[in-house]
Amino acid sequence: MYYGGYLHLNKILDAQYPVSFEKGNEPAHDEMLFIVIHQAYELWFKQILFELDYAMKIFAQEKINDNSEDLNLVRHRLHRVISIMQLLNQQVHILDTMTPLDFLEFRNLLTPSSGFQSKQFRLIEAKLGLEIDKRHHKEYYKRTNEGGFTKEDFTTINDTEEQKNLLQLVNDWLERMPFFTDAYWKQYQPAANASITSHPFWSDYRKVYQTGLTERESNKLADFDYVFFENPIEGYTTEQLEGLRSNFSPAALRAALFIMLYRDFPVFQTSYQILDSLIEIDHLMSNWRHKHLIMVRRMIGMRVGTGNTSGAGYLEGALSKHYVYRDLSGLSTYLIERKKLPKLPEELIKNLGFNPLLVSPR
Repeated sequence: MYYGGYLHLNKILDAQYPVSFEKGNEPAHDEMLFIVIHQAYELWFKQILFELDYAMKIFAQEKINDNSEDLNLVRHRLHRVISIMQLLNQQVHILDTMTPLDFLEFRNLLTPSSGFQSKQFRLIEAKLGLEIDKRHHKEYYKRTNEGGFTKEDFTTINDTEEQKNLLQLVNDWLERMPFFTDAYWKQYQPAANASITSHPFWSDYRKVYQTGLTERESNKLADFDYVFFENPIEGYTTEQLEGLRSNFSPAALRAALFIMLYRDFPVFQTSYQILDSLIEIDHLMSNWRHKHLIMVRRMIGMRVGTGNTSGAGYLEGALSKHYVYRDLSGLSTYLIERKKLPKLPEELIKNLGFNPLLVSPR
């Protein structure tokens, strides 16, 4: 085994072909940087997809035992995705060493290719759970004409979008949480009267949440009822309800909030870190889009993108709309003070430690 042979460096290092260096063109020095940066991005995209595929394989199981290595490895590999995305955000600064005039020396030679055509980035978005109908200018994603995808890439992206994504798999996993079954709550003494929640814990939690709202926040109780229990809200417009509607089911959101509230219990620590990792990945994707937007504005102002998109205008819309795990990060809206958390029944507490005889696989 030889270093260069193992890494196939002859293929990798011989894969940079600046168009401006071709016969008849004026060589543009910074085109080499432009190519290397984007090839490096694609290599890291490949690794991100590799890690996401592992996480999806685990969450696709019908039951996941908290005492197995599965969830711990998912947490570890999602943390790796976070580290990679932090690096990708930093990599933009290297591209920023190229000035707008440097870019103009070869920009027109790239038409109609565009970073929009990165199949791997579209697959990352699709696997994370970004649905086509929620994309900004969704018509951009369904074209194979000039500036669109090749038919092969188009088919691959479509096939991926039709499969269950990570968000849906995590939703299923959260819905299977066994901690609200009646067996654990027989000895629980509720402090609040029964409410629309139909569960003693959530009735108590809702009451504590209500007492912690200021006068200006009073409408948040109606939001709470709608988000977690689909209770209709009178007087809300369709747009307001759409803003509250979640990609996760109410049962999944209740489980996610419960994990966040009681994450100090051993059995919830890994689950909480997985949810937190998904939120962080979403934020880093947003940071990447923001850095990309700023870079494009600096390079070409408000000119049309090489792939026939609206350029910076498209990127600005994608930045505001392409959140996947906004519903998880939004759970902080419904937190209460730690000292006011309802005390859990002993029967449930027994099942929140690392005891293989007590913990129910989910």
